[in-house]
Amino acid sequence: MESPLPATPAPKDPSPPTAGQTNRPQPGTPDPPLPEIPGTGVLRQGDSGHGVYELQVRLLQIPGIYDGGPIDGRYDAEVRAAVTLFQKRYGIPGDETGVYGDNTRFALMLRTK
Repeated sequence: MESPLPATPAPKDPSPPTAGQTNRPQPGTPDPPLPEIPGTGVLRQGDSGHGVYELQVRLLQIPGIYDGGPIDGRYDAEVRAAVTLFQKRYGIPGDETGVYGDNTRFALMLRTK
C-alpha cells in the first residue's frame, strides 16, 4: 500500500512592497486614474478655484497683461481680457480666444514661474 502524498502548503499572499519596490498591476488590469492636478484643464470665464488663482498669478508676471488684476480665483471678464491679450501678443494658436487651454497654458508657463 502506498502512503498518501503530503499536503502541500497553500501559496503565501504576496508581501507588501519594501522600500524601493512597487506593486505592479496584473497584466490586463487598467491603470488607476491619475489624480487631478490643480491648475490643469481648460479654464474660461465663469470658472473659479485654485487653477484660476494660479492663472492670475502667472498673468501678473507678464508686464502689461494683467497689471493690478485681483488674485481671487475668479475667471471674470478682466481675466478673460488678459488671456485674450496674452494670446494676441504672443500669437498663441489653437485655443478659443480668451480661453485658457493647453496651448495658452504652455505658452504662459514658458514665460513665468
